Amino acid sequence: MVSLLCTLRNHTDEVSCCAFSPSLLATGSGDKTLRVYNAADFSELPFSPLSGHGYGVHSCCFSSCGSYLFSCSTDGSTMVWSSETGEVAAVLHHPARSPLRVCAVAPDSSLVLAGACDGTVALWDFPSKTLRRCSAVSEASVVACCFSPCGQMFVTGCTHGDLKLWDTDINFLHAEKDAHDLGVTCCSFAPQFKVDGCCVEFRLASCGQDSQLQIRIVSQREGAACVMKLLHTLTCQSAPVLSCAFSSDGELVVSGSVDKSVAIYDANLGTLLHMLKQHDRYVTTVALSPTMPWIATGSMDRTVNVCRIGDGVSTTEAESRQTVCQGRKLPGHSRLLVADWSEGDVQTWLCEGGLQELVSIFKANNIDGAELSQLNKETAAELGIESVGLRGRLLRKIEALKGEQSGSEAPDEFLCPITRELMKDPVMAADGYSYERESIESWIRGKNKTSPMTNLLLQTTLLTPNRSLKMAITRWKSSQ
Repeated sequence: MVSLLCTLRNHTDEVSCCAFSPSLLATGSGDKTLRVYNAADFSELPFSPLSGHGYGVHSCCFSSCGSYLFSCSTDGSTMVWSSETGEVAAVLHHPARSPLRVCAVAPDSSLVLAGACDGTVALWDFPSKTLRRCSAVSEASVVACCFSPCGQMFVTGCTHGDLKLWDTDINFLHAEKDAHDLGVTCCSFAPQFKVDGCCVEFRLASCGQDSQLQIRIVSQREGAACVMKLLHTLTCQSAPVLSCAFSSDGELVVSGSVDKSVAIYDANLGTLLHMLKQHDRYVTTVALSPTMPWIATGSMDRTVNVCRIGDGVSTTEAESRQTVCQGRKLPGHSRLLVADWSEGDVQTWLCEGGLQELVSIFKANNIDGAELSQLNKETAAELGIESVGLRGRLLRKIEALKGEQSGSEAPDEFLCPITRELMKDPVMAADGYSYERESIESWIRGKNKTSPMTNLLLQTTLLTPNRSLKMAITRWKSSQ
């Protein structure tokens, strides 16, 4: 059985990644930030959010002990953060500054790996923070990678669909050509492995654009080549599967899909146990806690849902669409405009913002969302809010709320795919997508001759002004 514990709504753009340490949950987003939460009650830590990347965050992971958080971005850097203070411990740059799509840390935290859009992987020695090697492993973008639980091997997956196995000197060991038609999206080793005499066996999960989740047995006998054997092909999701992860005991494997679902399977039998329908848009990332029965799922709907497995409570689709945080219902900032909030929504918002002392005043005056949005210094005084400091806090929170909702209402097509910010000078590239001129020009100057959206080679670097889109953005801004 699965029950929804909380929904985290702090990111202002799509959630691209999430990861657990023994005591923390980290989430990364197209809004260029990471947010860090206490995994006991999912309260955000004082130093969160973490800002430092120039573009959206694509991937994040913790060191095994949880002391460090790693993140990588389109800006070509892997940043290392202290989990205790949120301070930057190191910045590891890809030698060619190629956009990075995925990062991973060896189980003993000795190595850091990052996969890049130019088909290379960069491997750093973490204790010395020095680049150990950067090698081409694919003709396509590397979008998936993970270390084996023994730390002696790693797997890469690319947008052409191949899975490749390497040792930590980046010597080639084995390849599964076209493992996923149209491209691999994620891969993950189970934490456990078997040793039978001189043979070692691992389990590897991978997913892709073919809407499949696959589980393979990776085995190596002393003195012999590595072998990959397909164990299960799981097809319960009806659209590309974007993320997959094993539970800490290796008994479960979880996947998130473009069809907005999260599937939970028995990893040994390959049978579907639960199908969750909690998100409104693509599920981009899944993670499982190493110490607690928690699953975190992130989505393009800008939320992260945290669920508990095995507590005896069934999660139906209707139940899972409730918005709950730390046991309290929230007024769904991303779903409703302030003007549409009920009186109860307003009172809950006050409690969440530390303004509980105003609840009785707002309740007595029947203040709903429409009246909240019109509140000013004079009307706040008329309500009987005598404290100048309290009035000031209230008005600042109202302005911040309106600003937050105004930004989140921008149609997705008005946002630059690279920066996820509202475009001022949109131009169309050869891939048919429109970008902010400055962003795509910077992308091309950085020797990135591939599309930021498709990863395919741009046939020309010519940029055409998209005047109709610019006019549409101008009209939309004037109407706000």
